[in-house]
Parts: sequence; structure tokens; C-alpha cells
Amino acid sequence: MYKNSRGRPGLVLAAVTVAQFVFALDMSVVNVALPAIRDALGFAPLDLSWVVHVYALTFGGLLLLGGRACDLYGRRQLLVLGLAVFGLCSLAGGLAQQPWQLVAARAGQGLGAAAAAPAALAMLTTAFPEGPRRVRALGVWSAANAAGGALGVLAGGLLTEYASWRWVMLVNLPIVATALALLPGDAAVGGVAQPVRQERREQRERLDVLGAVLATGGVGLLVFGVVRTDVQGWGSPATLGTLAAAGALLVAFVLAELRSPAPLLRLGLVRSRWVAGANLLVFLAAAGQFAAFYFVSLYLQQVLGLGAAATGAAFLPFSAGLVAGSLLATRITANRTPRVALVPGAVLAAVGLGWFALISPGGGFLTDVLGPSLVTSVGTGLVLAPVAAAATTGVAPREAGAASGLLNSSRQLGGCVGLAALATLAAHRTGTATDPAALNDGYALGLAAGAVLFGLAAVVAVTVLPRRRAAGAEVRPLDSVAPRLEGTSS
Repeated sequence: MYKNSRGRPGLVLAAVTVAQFVFALDMSVVNVALPAIRDALGFAPLDLSWVVHVYALTFGGLLLLGGRACDLYGRRQLLVLGLAVFGLCSLAGGLAQQPWQLVAARAGQGLGAAAAAPAALAMLTTAFPEGPRRVRALGVWSAANAAGGALGVLAGGLLTEYASWRWVMLVNLPIVATALALLPGDAAVGGVAQPVRQERREQRERLDVLGAVLATGGVGLLVFGVVRTDVQGWGSPATLGTLAAAGALLVAFVLAELRSPAPLLRLGLVRSRWVAGANLLVFLAAAGQFAAFYFVSLYLQQVLGLGAAATGAAFLPFSAGLVAGSLLATRITANRTPRVALVPGAVLAAVGLGWFALISPGGGFLTDVLGPSLVTSVGTGLVLAPVAAAATTGVAPREAGAASGLLNSSRQLGGCVGLAALATLAAHRTGTATDPAALNDGYALGLAAGAVLFGLAAVVAVTVLPRRRAAGAEVRPLDSVAPRLEGTSS
């Protein structure tokens, strides 16, 4: 029996949308401000990248733990706690006087986001049952996620040029305050399709400490090894040793989860073609999306010679296309399977990045950026909204947090691994040359590789995702625990 829902799903949607916007914003808002941060705080050249890397490291490394923790200890509680930590660390970063203070603040932001992001998506999927209402809600959430990432470049440029680099951190405070103000109370959130006895059973379960340590260590080392390839190189002993250690910990994590009575991530969850396919697809799509932001931003500044504010403004069509694509996807998939938008979206994004790969040193915004920006962004938007719906199709409410943490982990890992690999590919093409023509060749190759990644995402959507959503197809628990779980949900 379920609680009589007196919740306010509209407020839940508003709160989690604002929260996801600020987490996505923070992935890109700092990038344009890095030169100003270096000059103001006196960062050493090799240390400056940690302003970006440490956020990706803590955010990506702790997402699985955050997803399971919100299932056990309450999604609203984890969302509030995560937002509070994120906001306080944003304030600390904005007031930083030394390089280590800013790096520590960015690590804290990643910690807060890792707790709050899966909780936000889990609250959304439990507030709206599977069907058209959930698809529409996820479309709004995805549009905010996409807009946050794209508008971060614009906000970073404008704030850095016309205010101060400190505002790329402080701008988070009013957004976090808005999300907390919109969030309904415990009673409202608790009334969104959580079985009463099931919820009490979850609260009594203990966190899988061994699984948490192995997953956090494995994913953290993987991200660490990848993001440091700009300094160490892919073939260096340091990189290979770090990646080998990450692989060993992740294998140990899988073995531990198979034996755990209450695993951090129930491996039966990824036996679903919806869950497995959506996570593989978002890994590839995130790699292509992050590469598009990175290489286009560098092309605008290093080849076309645009300033920070102008570069940010040049991303406005990209932002608009992402939002339009996300909203269009909700209309397409409202009464259909997510697959019908994922396939054409991935193909369209691949075509757009292929068009981007034709950039030239003598080009300009109208000839080399506007058209491919619109095509790529609309295609990416068509992917972002349905992939969240696909990753939670058939997932029981008691595992919504774990599924959300897994999806966010796949997105973060895809972005980190893909961007590092494509940046290395572009650097090999460029070599030691620094003239605009050589840089242009490297960026074009990186964008072409991003198109290939989106093409692979389209193949995954066609071959892995089911053609139709089976009625009542809930992802079942493992046989060893199914009787105990089903016996508590009546």
C-alpha cells in the first residue's frame, strides 16, 4: 500500500530543475575564468588545471555512493545537505585568497553535487510515475541540465570580463537558495509513491561500506588518471599504474557486490537493457558533448581571436538549441519509447559535429559556428531528455537513487575520459606548432572524433535499447533477496 500522495510534484520539479542547473553550470562556468584566476591567486601553470579537475574528481568519484545513500537515508535530506555543502563551498571559493583554498572549495562543491544530483533525479522519477508526465518532467530537467552546461560558458565570460572571476563562484549562491526555497517539506516529498513498509525497511539497512570504499576509490582513481593525462601522458608509468589500480578496485567492487546482502549497486539493475543501454549511450554522448564545448571554445578564442565575453555570447545559439531539442524530445516520447528520440538525436548530433570538423582558420562565426551549433545542440538535446527516462525505465522506487547515481556517474566518466582522449588526439595532430592553422587542424580532428562517438551512441540506441517498453517491466531484484523484498511492499 502506498502513501496517499498529497505531495506537490510541481514544486519537486522546480526545485530539482534549479539544482541540476547549478551543478551543470559549475562544470563549465570556471573554464573561461582560468586565466584571471591564475593571475589573481598566483597559480603555478601545472596546478591551475586542478581548479577544474578536482570538481570532476570528487563529483564523479562519489556519485554511486551518493545515489545509494539517498535511497537509504532519504532523498530530500541528501538533496538539502548536498545543496548546503555546495553553496557554502561556493562562498568559500569566491572568498579564496590562496590557490589551495580555491582547490579545496572546488573539491567541496563536487562533494555536495555528488550527494545532491542523484537525490534530485531520484526525487523526480518517484514524484512522476512512468508515462507521459515523467517524460515531460525529465524533459524540463534535461533542458535545465543542458542549459546550465552551455550557459556556463556565457556566464563565465561575462562575469570574468565585466565583474570579477570571484563571481563565477558566488553566482551559485542565489541559485542554491532558490532551489532550497522551492523544495517542499518532508511530508510532500515522502508522498510520492514510496511504499511505507518498504521505506522503513530501507531506513534500517546499513550502507555497504566495502562497496562504497571500492567504488569511490576505483572511480576516483579512474577520473584522476584520465584528467592528469594532460601532464603525464597516456603511456606514462604514472597513468598506466593509476588506471590499472582503478581497474583492480572496480573488479573488486563487482565481486564484493555479488556477495553483499545489501549492495551499493545491485548488479541485477544493469541486466536491464534499458538501464545498461542508457548508461552506455550517455557515456558516449557525454564524451562527444564535452568535446564540442571544449574544442569550439578553443577555436573561438585561439583561432578566431574572440575575447571571453564574445566567446560566451557565441554559445547562445548552442544553448537555445539544447533547450529546444530537450523540449522537442518530450513531445516525441510522451506516449512512445525513449528510443524514438535517442536514435535521430544521436545521428543529428553526429552530423552537426561532422559539420563542425570543417572549421577553418579564415572562417567566422556565421560561416563556421552558427549552423553546426544549431544542428549539434538540437541533436544533443534530443538525446539528453530521453536517456534519463530510459535509464529509469522499469526501476523500482526503492532503487531510484542507485539508478540516478549510476546515470550521473556514466555521464561524468564519459565526459572526463572522452575529453581527455580527444584532447590528446588533437594535441598529437597539432604537435608543437602554435599558429592558428595548426591549432585549427587539431580542433577539427577532435570534433570529427566527437562525431564518431555520437555515431556509436546511435548504434547503441538501435541495437541495445528495446523497441518497446513492456508493460509492468520492473527491474526485478536478485533471486536471493526477492522474496524478502516483495514481502515488505504490501
